[in-house]
Amino acid sequence: MIGGQGVFVKEVQAAVLRQEADLAVHSAKDLPSAQVEGLTIVACPRRGDMRDSLVGAGLDELESGSVVATGSARRRALLLRKRPDLQVVQARGNIRTRLERRQGAKAVMVAYAALERLGIGGQARQIFEVEDFCPQVAQGAIAVEARIGDLRTLEAVAGIDDPATTAEVTAERAMLAELGTGCTLPVGAYARARDGSIEIYAMIASLDGLRMVETSMGGADPKSVGAAAGQRLLSGGGAELLAKA
Repeated sequence: MIGGQGVFVKEVQAAVLRQEADLAVHSAKDLPSAQVEGLTIVACPRRGDMRDSLVGAGLDELESGSVVATGSARRRALLLRKRPDLQVVQARGNIRTRLERRQGAKAVMVAYAALERLGIGGQARQIFEVEDFCPQVAQGAIAVEARIGDLRTLEAVAGIDDPATTAEVTAERAMLAELGTGCTLPVGAYARARDGSIEIYAMIASLDGLRMVETSMGGADPKSVGAAAGQRLLSGGGAELLAKA
């Protein structure tokens, strides 16, 4: 089994298609919304923390003009929406690299689940509730892919799937697929699976955070609910924001 994320997603998927591996394990937020032909998501283990966090200083501790680093257009937009007086710069590399090479930044914004999985969750100075900072689609979740029709593998991983997480990830990814975009634009969503139904909140922001289109809705079928949320965002002005971004 090979794990990969970011720029390695395609290579990992190709290894499974070539039958060099049986499974591809991804950080679900890095997985493109368009499903690769021949592969399918077969399991999502129980979701980790989906919240964003600041390392170095909390939002209220930052003086006007302070530099904050992040690798996410969504986080940039939401930071500037709350604190337009900040300077938000691009952070590159893996989590440890971003934290070690701040390049003058007073704080670095990253997914809290990433810190937890590295065993450094205590470094978070502030953790934001999803109502304040909408997460990236599928943030905190792991997605396991396998070849379509590989029944042996499907049976082997069935026990690690968490149905609630799978429903949430399905709804959020369906929303993203409707927008026809990936994780590089200021788009976010979080879904909640409860008692056989799904509720989703989704948003699109301008890169400077000044404009935002948002929607909330619910229903029984995760994919349909997510797609409907995406359609509502686009028709409500989101298409224009995405075009400018």
